[in-house]
Amino acid sequence: MYAIRRATVDDAPTLSVLATRTFVETFGHLYPAQDLQDFLDEAYAVDRQHTILAHPDYAVWLLERDGVAVGHAAAGPCGLPHPDVQPGDRELKRLYLIKDEQSCGWGSRLLETALDWLERDGPRTLWLGVWSENFGAQRFYARYGFSKVGTYEFPVGSVRDLEFILRRPPGPAR
Repeated sequence: MYAIRRATVDDAPTLSVLATRTFVETFGHLYPAQDLQDFLDEAYAVDRQHTILAHPDYAVWLLERDGVAVGHAAAGPCGLPHPDVQPGDRELKRLYLIKDEQSCGWGSRLLETALDWLERDGPRTLWLGVWSENFGAQRFYARYGFSKVGTYEFPVGSVRDLEFILRRPPGPAR
């Protein structure tokens, strides 16, 4: 049985393991081993996940199958480097499912959960970053009204990935 629930600070170790696994499954082949390990050690460390989960401006959801975390989404204030970002804009920070759970509809449900939270106070401009070569994700986000408005570099060690900045303007409340 599948369930989506808001993660708590007690989920920091689970989130650390899951975020590491999904990042490696999706992007691990792109980076030299040491660059990848250094990035994972910083970005997905348990203490960093704990800090995010404890922060009132951020939210993380876990997708669980039979009580085991198989996906996650994270959202919060927009931190993307785009000149049109305004105070109050929000960002989908992460949306990942383990490979075995992709393409079965739960990614959409997880995204919709995050979008509902991002617009909990009413419609607002939403942002996200997506790897320039992740065409499936770009099509997925386009179905939710996101379109490309810029680019930036995402560093993982010595590698600089070209990321697309996507934006969804405020619209009618869902």
